[in-house]
Amino acid sequence: MTADLVAGFLSGAVLIIAIGAQNSFVLRQGIRRQHVLPIVLVCASADALLIAAGIAGLGVLIESVPVVINAARYGGAAFLFAYGIVAARRAMQPQQLKLGSEVGSSLWATMATCLAFTFLNPHVYLDTVILLGSLANQREGVGRWIFWGGAVTASFAWFFALGYGARLLGPLFSKPAAWRVLNSLISTIMLGLGLTLLAGR
Repeated sequence: MTADLVAGFLSGAVLIIAIGAQNSFVLRQGIRRQHVLPIVLVCASADALLIAAGIAGLGVLIESVPVVINAARYGGAAFLFAYGIVAARRAMQPQQLKLGSEVGSSLWATMATCLAFTFLNPHVYLDTVILLGSLANQREGVGRWIFWGGAVTASFAWFFALGYGARLLGPLFSKPAAWRVLNSLISTIMLGLGLTLLAGR
């Protein structure tokens, strides 16, 4: 049982801890200290749900109906391009972090963006539903769900660490130049991922 738990944790961590669209969004919101708890809960809970769906057999269905992945690919690419352009525009504007005085997006708008980053990325289905679901199903009986528990623990640990650890960067982002660098990096990541999705990789 312990081996299944550790395997699930390590497998989940390897796939989740990567610089991608979702992580970039969580990092930015964590630095701004805006709606951090609902964001990390949504991201980690989505992973838990998708991995469980993969164990239950959804991965096999997705692989047999490629139109699902294709729809997510083109929709996700369009969303990433749009967000990348917005981030590029932010990078060209003076900005600094003013805690307590800054007005950000509403909770509903932030959650909508978070859900789009989570579910419009076909890689999330390949990584969680198909790959982690397949790895879990190599275990027998309850072992697959222990593996799931390890992977979900990794997801919750990572998103909480990223969301709340980002606030330690607050002093750095009191300088407009730091925001320009971050937004330029986010824009590059978003546009690059959008191109990757269109290339079908």
